Amino acid sequence: MGTDADAGWFAQRRRAIEAHASAQETRRAREAEQAAELIAAFVKDAVERGLAPTALTAPVHRGRVRYRTTLRGWYLDRDRELAVDTDGRFYVLAVANSVRARLTGVDVEPRPAPLVVGEGGRDGESIPLRTLLQRRLDAKE
Repeated sequence: MGTDADAGWFAQRRRAIEAHASAQETRRAREAEQAAELIAAFVKDAVERGLAPTALTAPVHRGRVRYRTTLRGWYLDRDRELAVDTDGRFYVLAVANSVRARLTGVDVEPRPAPLVVGEGGRDGESIPLRTLLQRRLDAKE
């Protein structure tokens, strides 16, 4: 049976967890807002520089097959797994293998863009979003 001290400790711990979760959510929202601004500037610069958007395809995770999407925009990486569409939305394009998708294509949902792409990934390779977008503008493909 618990004591008043135990109940107080659990209540204090719960408040600390809630405060931490709230702070993380606030940080994520602020980062998503900053990333959205960077992407909006990228789209504006790409259009001004005459960098034509292309039909985006989604690669099968760990495969060579690519599926059609309804998206148009710019790939941001060599593997063509990260992209920005013409409306300034960020996509991670990798999808699961599907027989149906070979015929119909796939729908890929936009994600909030991170300020550091690949952060926390197992391969240890990460890059600031600003750098990735600038590289794409400089490539002029």
